[in-house]
Amino acid sequence: MYTLKDAPMGSTVSVIKIHGEGPIKRRIMDMGITKDCKIKLVRTAPLGDPIEMTLRGYQLSLRKEDATMIEVKLEG
Repeated sequence: MYTLKDAPMGSTVSVIKIHGEGPIKRRIMDMGITKDCKIKLVRTAPLGDPIEMTLRGYQLSLRKEDATMIEVKLEG
């Protein structure tokens, strides 16, 4: 399984599935991360956590712990 946490910076990925359950999964989906969503990884914070990304026309920062729940595939 290839997760958002494992994707290289600067790459664009597509969401395959969101793992997890309950309020955590719901919160991730409420941020706009859904199946087939395209995400461009921009950079990480100086200490490596969180990850900054662009999706659906806005910037989002997500903790690496939450990024491990998002299964992705590389685009292009």
